[in-house]
Parts: sequence; C-alpha cells; structure tokens
Amino acid sequence: MQQLEQIYRYIFSYPQFFFAVRTLLLICGIFLFSSQGHGQDSLLVQQTPKQIRVNAIYIIGNEKTEKEIILRELDFVTNYPYEWETFMGILKADQQKIFNLRLFNEVEITPLRTGPEEVEVLIAVKERFYILPSVIFQLADRNFAEWWTNQDRDWSRVNYGIKINHANVGGRNEKFRFSGQLGFTKGLEVIYSKPYIDRKQKHGLSFQLSYRDQKTVPIASKFNRQIFYTSELEEVLRKNFSTALRYTYRRTFYNFHLLTLGHSTTWVSPKVLEQNPNYFLQPGNRLSFSFFQYSFLHDKRDNIAYATKGELLQLTATKYGLLSKKNIYELELNVTANKYIPLGKRFHFASGLTAGWFTSPNQPYTLVRGIGYAPNFIRGYELNVIEGQQLVVQKNSLRFQLIQTSFDLSRAIYNDQFNTLPLGIYLSGNFDQGAVRDRNRIPENLALTNQYLFGYGAGIDLVTGYDAVFRLEYSINKQGIGNLFFNFKAPF
Repeated sequence: MQQLEQIYRYIFSYPQFFFAVRTLLLICGIFLFSSQGHGQDSLLVQQTPKQIRVNAIYIIGNEKTEKEIILRELDFVTNYPYEWETFMGILKADQQKIFNLRLFNEVEITPLRTGPEEVEVLIAVKERFYILPSVIFQLADRNFAEWWTNQDRDWSRVNYGIKINHANVGGRNEKFRFSGQLGFTKGLEVIYSKPYIDRKQKHGLSFQLSYRDQKTVPIASKFNRQIFYTSELEEVLRKNFSTALRYTYRRTFYNFHLLTLGHSTTWVSPKVLEQNPNYFLQPGNRLSFSFFQYSFLHDKRDNIAYATKGELLQLTATKYGLLSKKNIYELELNVTANKYIPLGKRFHFASGLTAGWFTSPNQPYTLVRGIGYAPNFIRGYELNVIEGQQLVVQKNSLRFQLIQTSFDLSRAIYNDQFNTLPLGIYLSGNFDQGAVRDRNRIPENLALTNQYLFGYGAGIDLVTGYDAVFRLEYSINKQGIGNLFFNFKAPF
C-alpha cells in the first residue's frame, strides 16, 4: 500500500497530469472488470453496483498536513459494505468537510474501481500557503459606511501594523496568530489553538492574549449615532488587557462544545468619566472581571466563508463576574440560526436569525450591544447603532450564481499554492428585519429603538481564494433612506 501511495503522490504532484490520469485510471478500471468474462450488458450493471467496499485509502498532496487530520473528516471506513448511492453521498460530504478545514485550496476525492464491488479511494489535496505575513491596514470603525459617511473619511481612523498567521503550525491544523498594531487603536494580540490534544481527536485547547489602547473612544450614542471623545492633549483614554483559555469538544463531525474561561481589565482616563459618569456603572475608572462562556455549535455549511447549502446553529451563554458582584454580575444569552437552501443549479436562498439578551437593565458601556455592532446588522442601517438589552435580527438573501470559475495562473506564478484563482460572483436580493428593546428608553435614541425595523435592496458578491469575500450593496431602510454600502465578508 505504501509503494502504491508513493506512485500516486508522484504522478499527482504534477497538476497538468491530474485530471487526465484520474480519468485514465477510471477507464482502465472499468475495462479490466469488463474483460473478466462479462458481456456488455454486465458492464452497465457494474458501473453502478448496488453496494461497494473500500479496500484502501490514499492521500496525496499533503506535504505539510498530517494524514490523521484528513482521515478525521472521513465518514467511511475500509472493509465495510456501503450502498453505492449512500457511499457517493458520503464522499461528497467528506470532500466539503476537508475543504472547510481551510488548509487546502482544492480537494478532490475519487473512488477507483478495483473489482465489481470494490474501490480504492484517492484523496487529492492542494495545500494553501500556511504562513501569511501581512500588513495591517484596516478601518477602526464598525464598517466601511461608518468611516466613509459618519467619520468623513478620516484617515487618522485607520489601523496599521503587521500580522503573522500560521494556519498549520505542526501539520495538525494548529493555528497561530500574532499581530502588532499602531494607528487609531494600538494593540498586541497572540492566539494559539490546537484542535486536537488526544489520539481520538475529540478534545482541543486554545489560548488568547490581547492588549488595546485608544486615544479616541466611543462614550455613548445619541440619535442612534456613536459619540466619540478625544482629549485636547491626545492622550491615551482607554486601555484593555484580556486573556482567555478555551476548551473544545468535537463530539461528532458537525457538533462542537466550547468552554471559555477568561479575564478582562479595562482602564479609562477620568476625563472619560467626566463625559459619561455611567461608563462603568460603578465608582472608579477601572473595570476588572472574570467571565465563563459555554457555546454549542452545529456547523454543517458547505463553505464556511460563503455558504450556499447547509445550516449553522450556535447557542451561547456568557456569565460576567464569577467570584464577586462588586464590579459586574451579568448574564448574556445569544442564539444564531442560519439556513442555506439550494434552489436549482444557480439559485440559493439564505436565511439567518440572531438574538441576544442581557438579564440586567443596564450594562457597562464596554458591553453594550445592539444592531450596528458585529454581527448584528440590518442592511440599510449600517450608519446607525441601535443599542439595548434585547435584540432580534432576521436576514434573508436570494442569490443567483452569475459566475463560478477558476483561473490558471501557473504561467505567471510558479508556486502551486497561489497559481489557481477561484472566482465566484453572485447577484443578491436582500430583505432584513429586526428590533432592539431598550428598557431605559433613552429619549435621544427612541427614533429607532423599541420598534420594528427593516431594510431591503440588491447587491453583488465576489468570492475568491483564501476565503476572501467582497460585497457591494444598495439598501433602503424603513425610513426610506437609501445608500450604497461596501463590506468585506458574507452577511451571515
């Protein structure tokens, strides 16, 4: 088996041979079976057998990634009988699961017939470039429209720095990220995650440490717009240090349990409290607390970056303040439920629901939630923040696949990890709705709080390699105000 896998690996390491050789192998397999004393009528039956048994599994193209990480995603085993149609469905689902590891640009699983009811499975992958040093150049505001319109395209509100991402540190899907940031928000962040720490590949751990400081801080909202404060001396007004340890348990292929224990400390200048005495809802200019979070995640999307089929369900409960009620004692509950339904070959319908509740009527401003804060947006209200203790947002998109192609750049780029550029372009019709309940009924914000809101419009989405998504949308809200909005990720 090892020698045969080496032959497969050698042949398929040349992309120009891949599809031709694969087709040749299939044809040869069919010919061999038909030549064993069977007539033409028998051959037709053998092409679609009633059941199949897998003799061996070969993996090629995984120069860095350990085999076990790929095998973990497979829902079939060797030497077990499967109905043919069931088996082909399993292969299709497994191919998508491997792709959603975000370790490969391309994944293809091919059953190679070796007998009337026997196959060998070939898994061919094309690895991504895992170490991606990049320059940070991003807006500090909630979204592009906020910066473009409300902040008058102020270039001082830009973050810049350097980020290093390693998506596969030891070949076992470990993630490491380091970022050092200057500009509007200065910061440092280190994240390391190891998805599997046991042989059965069910338990994982991750660690996060971050530091942020700002010279301009949001201190409140008025007329559903954020109010920012900057001192005349341009001194640092807020600092935050946080750390967290997360444990993950992957019980089945699509179900995850996540437990997070963390601590956060935020300091603000006394000048901030002069502007908003209720910024922390407590005396002093420092808020320090521990928190515990539990999440259940069911993720069965065909593409994590831009799904067209499947579903996502996440239930989260976060307890702020574990040992003392002195600083903060709060419970937050969140639900996310998305469904993606194919409607023929080119159309699909996406619908998503998010809801959040705080149990207390008031929160420190550092924990304020609402529509306008990621991920809770209603299209058409990108320029607004609608703050409160309870929110519900329901989003809908009917999308048409205009283009789905891939460009071969091998003549210009010799690196296999970059010489294929996938491109998908979708046209979308959108309708979002929702509401925010503010128990305090702040008079300046009543124009949009405690009432039904909606927005609708059309857009064009561009989906390309390395999970990049670009959206251009024109949306109109309930008040009849329309605007053009540009975003850098899928809406849900």
